Amino acid sequence: MIKLLLFLIIPLTSLEQTVDDNHQLLWEISGNGLEHNSYLFGSFHSNDKRLFNLSDSTFYALNSAELIALETDVFSLFDSWDTRTTLVQIKYDNEGEPYVSNADATETYYGSEDGMPQFLDAFFQQYCHNSDKRFHPLESVDFQLGLLSEVDAFDYGNIHLESLFLDKEDMLEMYLKGDIYKLDQMLRSSLAIYPQGYQKLITQRNFKMASGIDSLVRKGHVIFCAVGAGHLAGGSGIINLLRSKGYSLRTVAASYSDVSTPDRTKVLSNRSYDYDNDTLGLHIRFPGKPKLISSSLDEFDLKLVYRDFGQGNSFEVEIYPRTEEIGLQQLAEIYIASPEQSPAQRIQLDNGGEAWEGLADSYPEGLYWTRVIMNEEYFVIIKASGGNKFMNSKRAQRFFEGVWLN
Repeated sequence: MIKLLLFLIIPLTSLEQTVDDNHQLLWEISGNGLEHNSYLFGSFHSNDKRLFNLSDSTFYALNSAELIALETDVFSLFDSWDTRTTLVQIKYDNEGEPYVSNADATETYYGSEDGMPQFLDAFFQQYCHNSDKRFHPLESVDFQLGLLSEVDAFDYGNIHLESLFLDKEDMLEMYLKGDIYKLDQMLRSSLAIYPQGYQKLITQRNFKMASGIDSLVRKGHVIFCAVGAGHLAGGSGIINLLRSKGYSLRTVAASYSDVSTPDRTKVLSNRSYDYDNDTLGLHIRFPGKPKLISSSLDEFDLKLVYRDFGQGNSFEVEIYPRTEEIGLQQLAEIYIASPEQSPAQRIQLDNGGEAWEGLADSYPEGLYWTRVIMNEEYFVIIKASGGNKFMNSKRAQRFFEGVWLN
């Protein structure tokens, strides 16, 4: 059931375009004394590549926004949540080189490695941080996890849940057509087995999220707000609730140009986040804004974590003080738990320095690629892991090359 719920929870250029006037995913919020229009978008909690063919009008709304509001701050779970549903199994050739025997894409709670790195909502949050826009969650993570725990505790008896999972593809097809009213009907049907399911998971949350959107736009913020498309339609849907508060809402036609518009190009150009710490002499290029973890109770000075929730990839950097004279090879022996068949190796860096790198295997992380670098004051442990395709690729090494220690 959790799998199912994870999928619930404009000026035009002179380019050649196709326009879908029946698409109902993007809504303009105006009136009620607002000086600037804001936008409400119906999302779908998946990393399926088809979802990312966003309309030109959606890219315009994203680029124009000062603040991006989403259901929750999913990035706050970076330090604790691995979305892979299975762990990678590694084999070794005659020379000790590791390889993944299974070339299939690893499945995640939001799809698989064949989809985009982030699921759609997390892509919006990634863009928000990478473009230095303001971010606001409409609900807390604890609140959403509490709802999932409550539903998971319900005794479904002899109900065959796999039949419900088949609804996901049907919902996705209806979503791609932009029919939020049909989606609402399908959602009501899917949640009918759960006592007050639609009321608890949709209606009650709609009132809270509509109130949050009202508060944001009243403060003068130009917002792009994305919530699950199942929250938009119906008598107690967010669209109707905002109208009852005095706002005008109209659909924005989905337009698609043959050539990338300036808004699309600008949004898609924000593909990385640079973390710089001058005190430590550290530079790291992450795919998006990492979560910073720092505690005097731990050995490390700080730890940074970023995850691709859609594909199940993780990127971590830990920074430790050098409290005694110890060589890089000794550090590698301590921090790279290499399998016997494939020991870590010394490598030469492009900047003239050196590092140790190898495959590590430890509990509970499982298998991950690791690199160790150091200077006179600190040493850095860099980790990257993912599914079958990630571990067979050079993505970990490309991430390692974006970490510099002066």
